[in-house]
Amino acid sequence: MRGNLLAFVLGVWLLQQQAALPALAWAWALPVLLLLALGMPRQLGRVRLLRAGLLLLAFFGAGFFWAAFMAHQRLADALPPAWEGRDIRLVGVVAALPAETERGIRFAFDVERVLTREALVPRHIQLTYYAEGFGREPAAPLPVVHAGERWQFTVRLKRPHGNANPHGFDFEVWALERNLRATGYVYAPSGKGTEEGGNRRLAGMVYRPGYLVERVRERIAQRFAQALPGQPYAGVLKALAVGEQNAISPQQWQVFLRTGVNHLMSISGLHVTMVSGLAFAAVYWLWRRSSRLTLRLPARKAAAAAGVLAALAYAWLSGFGVPTQRTLYMLAVVAAALWLNRANSASTVLILALAAVALFDPWAVFAPGFWLSFGAVAVIFYVGAGRVWKPGLLRGWANVQWAVTLGLVPALLLLFQQVSLISPLANAFAIPVVSLAVVPLTLAGAVLPLDFLLQLAHGIMAGCMALLEWLSALPDAVWQQHAPPGWTVMAALAGVVWLLLPRGFPARWLGAVGLLPMFLVLPPKPEPGALWLTVLDVGQGLAVTVRTANHALLYDAGPRFNNDADSGNRIIAPYLRAAGIKKLDGLIVSHDDNDHSGGAVSVLREVPVGWLASSLPASHPAVEQARRALPCYAGQSWEWDGVRFEMLHPTLDRYRDEALKDNARGCVLKITSRFGAALLPADIEQDSERELLARAPDALRAAVLVAPHHGSRTSSTEEFVRGVSPEAAIFTVGYRNRFGHPRPDIVARYAALGSRLYRTDRSGAVEVRFDNPAGPTVRESRGLERRYWRNAENRPDGGA
Repeated sequence: MRGNLLAFVLGVWLLQQQAALPALAWAWALPVLLLLALGMPRQLGRVRLLRAGLLLLAFFGAGFFWAAFMAHQRLADALPPAWEGRDIRLVGVVAALPAETERGIRFAFDVERVLTREALVPRHIQLTYYAEGFGREPAAPLPVVHAGERWQFTVRLKRPHGNANPHGFDFEVWALERNLRATGYVYAPSGKGTEEGGNRRLAGMVYRPGYLVERVRERIAQRFAQALPGQPYAGVLKALAVGEQNAISPQQWQVFLRTGVNHLMSISGLHVTMVSGLAFAAVYWLWRRSSRLTLRLPARKAAAAAGVLAALAYAWLSGFGVPTQRTLYMLAVVAAALWLNRANSASTVLILALAAVALFDPWAVFAPGFWLSFGAVAVIFYVGAGRVWKPGLLRGWANVQWAVTLGLVPALLLLFQQVSLISPLANAFAIPVVSLAVVPLTLAGAVLPLDFLLQLAHGIMAGCMALLEWLSALPDAVWQQHAPPGWTVMAALAGVVWLLLPRGFPARWLGAVGLLPMFLVLPPKPEPGALWLTVLDVGQGLAVTVRTANHALLYDAGPRFNNDADSGNRIIAPYLRAAGIKKLDGLIVSHDDNDHSGGAVSVLREVPVGWLASSLPASHPAVEQARRALPCYAGQSWEWDGVRFEMLHPTLDRYRDEALKDNARGCVLKITSRFGAALLPADIEQDSERELLARAPDALRAAVLVAPHHGSRTSSTEEFVRGVSPEAAIFTVGYRNRFGHPRPDIVARYAALGSRLYRTDRSGAVEVRFDNPAGPTVRESRGLERRYWRNAENRPDGGA
């Protein structure tokens, strides 16, 4: 049965790797396979093997087609493209605890009725209610919105769409897993209030179990805000009580990640087990004191049921994350075995929980917590089952910590490209402090109206954080490297299994050999004279990585999204790390517009940068932070590994003219390899294009052009386009951006010239390699990694 359940999970995982969903008609073969297998005798050797193989195939197919069926159902509930960006009136219920953002509140919304005629809207969407104007369309004044309320809203929606970059976060699958089939914002005409704009509360509470749970979560969150006003770690306690991880600041998350204790700062399996254990112990102690109760039901069975119910309640409050699900299902399996008077091995319990998670949430296999949670428990079972350890609680704890730390290294490097080296030390004190002191006090304070419990929990957490912050500040706290190839991860897992064999097993050290390829097999890089460019998908903005054989440059740093997030820390730095780029020899920020400079400070903080060249003012934070800063101007040039770099614009005279816009001083970079050239013209407009044509017409010709100013009508004049004559033109634009970039007439201008056209909103990141005399090779992220959940119209081939 264990093998069959693993085959089911493997089938679920394989479906999620498909570019298109299979036809469900093939699922009718599964009952045939199952009947054939069950009809075969078990005694005969070869027939028995055949029977086992057919059962494995049947369970594998069941997992594959079950996940396909669920995906078909979820994808069918979609927002038609024709209704994107249009006013739609809805009635529905605030389905989850609203989250405060920098500019408003964000919440899930269950649609009950669509009031706009002929409009089709998914049943479950995500809305943002902005406190101030959103772009050109001011939103209504921000109301108080609570979970479980029924509202009428006028909204503008779009289909789920996220940036697509190598090794980057996939927002579209994240939304699919949470059944958020459209995203958008609440809209009201300018100058109108909540009631006038058609946005009004219809009912204070909709009495359904899920909404009641969300209202309880909200009340607990409000209680924390009242009891701990302005306290730095109130968000951590809130996350431990109701799973609201957004309450933890990015700076605190950085400390937790660097010290490897991030699993403790949300509702983890350890915390659920502790709550369940306390409920088990309390009910067991009380039940045994009543002979009447014990005659009706053994105390152990009653306590097991109470433990599962307590775990279920805590899981509901937490938002039902993967680690919580895993623990809940494992506890349920143990309780069921106790009630049925059957004993199950630890591995059986783990595999049953694994199959249950895949059954109820087929997209859980995308969550890092799925692999890390089950992986950690599997390692504990592997090193603990059937082994005799030397006496001593401390020694046993150290052995388990070492095993889990080593066992998760391959997964952590694959998923995050970093591993905390101080994790065993940090967890050694953080686990008992958080699990045995902070969590019980936090939960007691959430239930009881006693503020001192929460204040005591906060004080203990503050002491713990002081130690964690000190450890996090150590220079070598974290090992960071490139994303390892898949085969090296498999070799490393085999090496870990070998290293963790029982004491006395000969040559256990050979397991270390299996780990070596993960560190020693480096990503490919350009040959001398070759040039690689990657135009990253940063939405409405620009960020281009430039690589030669031994050097790396970043041209522009994309936009800033809010006070805590920007392209630098969310997209560029993770990409550089995964690609094996440990440092940047140079950073060019073309001009002082948010969509080009917004991520520069984060890049300078997270990646060693040799120099910064820009047209930024001297007071800009990026200029102040750079080790060496200089202005960019026409005439600058250098050569790396046989590749020539030339700055074509602006002239020094442009810095003296204060009346010029920032776009007119954009740094225009020409890069020439022996296999072709690329031109990066920032956001220059028509006057700058004419000046370049007059001053350096021969220098403009290039095989690849990043279209100036995202394809706006103020740039890409016919003369400039003919002067460059690009084989390929790349438009860096955001999905459904409010500027309408790229403009259709500008796109037509490049198409008429015969240029191949690429758009980052449809292609994702665009990689260009000049390493072949035949011309540049262009690869698109969405084309390389096709998945069934990505919108067909967003793919480079239009969904063909």
